[in-house]
Amino acid sequence: MELDFERCYRAVDSRDQRFDGWFYTGVTSTGIYCRPSCPAMTPKRQNVRFFPSAAAAQGAGLRACRRCRPDAAPGSPQWDVRADVVGRAMRLIADGVVDRDGVPGLAARLGYTERHLHRMLSAELGAGPLALARAQRAQTARTLIETTGLGLAEIAFAAGFGSVRQFNDTVREVYAASPSELRTARGRQPAAGGAGTITLRLAYRPPLHAEALLDFLAHRALPGVEEVRDGTYRRGLRLPHGPAEAALAPADGHVWATLRLADMRDLAPAVARCRRLFDLDADPHAVDATLAADPALAPAVAAEPGVRLPRAVDGFEMALRAIIGQQVSVRSARTTLTRLLTAAASSPLPVDHDVVAHDGGVSRRQLHDQRGGSGGLRGFLSAGEVVGLPDGAFGMPGARRETVRGLARAVAAGEIDLEPGGDREETVRRLTALPGIGAWTAGYVAMRALGDPDVLLPTDLAVRRGAAALGLPTDPKTLDTYADRWRPWRSYAVIRLWRAA
Repeated sequence: MELDFERCYRAVDSRDQRFDGWFYTGVTSTGIYCRPSCPAMTPKRQNVRFFPSAAAAQGAGLRACRRCRPDAAPGSPQWDVRADVVGRAMRLIADGVVDRDGVPGLAARLGYTERHLHRMLSAELGAGPLALARAQRAQTARTLIETTGLGLAEIAFAAGFGSVRQFNDTVREVYAASPSELRTARGRQPAAGGAGTITLRLAYRPPLHAEALLDFLAHRALPGVEEVRDGTYRRGLRLPHGPAEAALAPADGHVWATLRLADMRDLAPAVARCRRLFDLDADPHAVDATLAADPALAPAVAAEPGVRLPRAVDGFEMALRAIIGQQVSVRSARTTLTRLLTAAASSPLPVDHDVVAHDGGVSRRQLHDQRGGSGGLRGFLSAGEVVGLPDGAFGMPGARRETVRGLARAVAAGEIDLEPGGDREETVRRLTALPGIGAWTAGYVAMRALGDPDVLLPTDLAVRRGAAALGLPTDPKTLDTYADRWRPWRSYAVIRLWRAA
């Protein structure tokens, strides 16, 4: 990826926070790399290099700045926007796929050879998949060192390192300090919420309209799975190594995340999914500038800057919500989903071990915990569990029930990939090939589960009501044509139209 030196240097000289995560500033005279907004004195031009990723800066022999903490910067918004192989790879790496399945597993998920994938990532980011995953491991390790009382050997394996020696060498190289020195500098503080609990700050590019985000999620919250109370969103998670709970509270220029994990190896995927749910890597200035250029949307953008696109922590959950929400109100869909969850909680665990393993690789004990058997909020149903439910659990017309089952079978068999690393166009094509899934359902899934920022739902009743409230066309075809001016951020326009309705 080419970085324009003059533009980058101006951003550094003005300490512009909007560019944090877009690129990293390497200072050759000090041997460190920083965020563009680092408060330190602006380095001389001849001492500066710019890198497209922290991994590229580390590969050049630079260490992370202790003052601006570049490893804690928000991620680049382009990895949410881009639907190409590099964008998909970055979303999967953030979710910990390399740590769990290695580079061969990542390449297989993307349908490319390891060599070609390495070549593409190196060309765009200055580092291959191993180096990118290593940079993430270092960040995870630092978080665990500074926020938990875990032993350093436990942290090494929880962060994804293959050995304690590799962990020590990487931390020294990236942070110019040993793990024990980082802990001493921070002070050994036990986790506030007990064993397995971590509280950390999630950065984002301001502004963030927290009220719109929490209001959207509150109206769709499912009892036993999620809740919004006192300005905090809480939900259960189904993670690769076990169940978890997350509490997200926007405050003081960050989103405070309290994570209760059954297995510390799930820290990186938990953080990635929480960031994705709250759309924390978005560039609100770019989104709002495009939408505000339309006089019909300009007043709403000025009144509520930074409205985000609520995404998903579980692609299958969002697809199931979309099917059940076809042609019914949000309240009715929520009631049906609640009944389904209640029926599933009282039904026997699925006996199809192959389906369960493919659908998340968890044990029957973990399934019991994720259903709420250990108390607290639970993760949503897996595709394997839905396949095994009896007819009476669904509480919906037979045709819709079979659509739900058809989707669950396809996801459990690996025929449809609803996770952020999936191919958006291919996933939409496969979804619409299933009986009972049309353009609205596939578009809703693409927008919220796959994170596509440029989806319009012109036939949606609430979208048309919002358009009428703002004086826009309400005929689907006319509205679709009109909405071309909102590209590539039509999904964000949908959220604003829903609020207007």
